[in-house]
Amino acid sequence: MQPKDSTSNEAFKGFTNRECPFYPCHQGVKREFNCLFCYCPLIAYDCPGPYRVYTDKHGLRRKDCSDCRLPHDGYRASWAFIQEWLEQPRVWDGHEQSERYRAFQRER
Repeated sequence: MQPKDSTSNEAFKGFTNRECPFYPCHQGVKREFNCLFCYCPLIAYDCPGPYRVYTDKHGLRRKDCSDCRLPHDGYRASWAFIQEWLEQPRVWDGHEQSERYRAFQRER
């Protein structure tokens, strides 16, 4: 098997499941919809995607990433985004989203 970083076939970077009953689950995606990260691997980590913070019934602070399109917007773009943020993951500590990340979202 060929290592992923040396192949010209980029099919591993995403797919679109048009048969999914929830498709499209996020509005506003401009490129091919990537379903590979249906459950974002960054949910437990600090990230620049838009999220709201809520407290669940057990008193735990959680991220609501319903408005985030970053892991879904294009096969290459979403793959690169996830890989970049998983290179040096920082565990999310329950804080509200910082202004720095809100500015990042406005730039995209």
